[in-house]
Amino acid sequence: MFGFNNRNSQPKVEVKASATGRVMAMSGAGRVAWSPRDVVSLTKVGFTGNPIGFRAVKLIAEAAAAVPVVLQDDARRYDTHPVLALMARPNAGQGRAELLEALFAQVLLTGNGYVEAVAEEGLPMEMHVLRSDRMTVVPGADGWPVGYDYTVGGRKHRFAVTNDLSPICHIKSFHPQDDHYGFAPMQAAASAIDVHNAASRWSKALLDNAARPSGAIVYRGADGQASLSNDQYDRLLEEMETQHQGARNAGRPMLLEGGLDWKPMGFSPSDMEFQKTKEAAAREIAIAYGVPPMLLGIPGDATYANYQEANRAFYRLTVLPLATRVLSAIAAWLSDFAGEDMGLRPDLDQIPALSVERDAQWRRVADADFLSDAEKRNLLGLPALEVGDG
Repeated sequence: MFGFNNRNSQPKVEVKASATGRVMAMSGAGRVAWSPRDVVSLTKVGFTGNPIGFRAVKLIAEAAAAVPVVLQDDARRYDTHPVLALMARPNAGQGRAELLEALFAQVLLTGNGYVEAVAEEGLPMEMHVLRSDRMTVVPGADGWPVGYDYTVGGRKHRFAVTNDLSPICHIKSFHPQDDHYGFAPMQAAASAIDVHNAASRWSKALLDNAARPSGAIVYRGADGQASLSNDQYDRLLEEMETQHQGARNAGRPMLLEGGLDWKPMGFSPSDMEFQKTKEAAAREIAIAYGVPPMLLGIPGDATYANYQEANRAFYRLTVLPLATRVLSAIAAWLSDFAGEDMGLRPDLDQIPALSVERDAQWRRVADADFLSDAEKRNLLGLPALEVGDG
């Protein structure tokens, strides 16, 4: 008895709660559900699960990988070189286009691209593109990477950076708030991808007749009865399924008996806005990747006068900056192995989309009589002539 009274007489513990708790609880019901923002989830919903994101990444990666590449230094442009041979056949399973396409796609999807060098001494014998979602940067005391950890199935391999020579070439996009990892266009377009996917699911539900029926059959009996008997209801359902549903019954007129009336149900203005919302989301995804919406078949875009101008802008503003940045990083990385400075860059003279611009530039430079041949070659991005070349 004493213990019972003693237990009841203990002071109650005061529990404090935030004054805004009720407000947060009330607003939780209308909270927007967004997909996760990690690179694995974004790749799943934005690339493998979204046609606009898939096509934008494929369009840029394939175009950049197909750009002709030239190797040159301050003195000459090389037709044959060990670096060109390595780029042409980087490993036993891939050629130059396959390796570069995988690398460009990794940069576009995750903001980071990693290339592994298989080498003992001198120039690497092979190069391999590693998955960005499996790689972790290991920073040192000064903030610079001292290694890279690659994790697969619980097993980890450390790529150590020694003597300023890294077995990993890390290519990253600009990120204003991260020192070691890049920022992907997929992250900037994440909200638009969610909206586009949600609109697609809504459209699918509408096609499955789950969002709203196309109409309603209203029964008003002659004796004022407003409901059908069980037998009448079952017969009406069977007749609707066999005579009026499916593609083969499209357009068949409906014969209604006494008391039955068909009331068509249209879409409200808010329902009709879903298609415009979907197109706007698709345009935002294309803008985030730098692809003119016209090239992706998005209607309502009149920014460019024709397809040729849109394609030229696509190469100038998106493909070439990406290809130039990635090839320059690879060239600087391989120069450390080779012990000589060299440069890899796109060959602008062999890109069909830029042929009109290059013809005009060559004509202007050729007609400039006040320039020497060396100055003209420099303006066109060509190395200087060697002695004896005329």
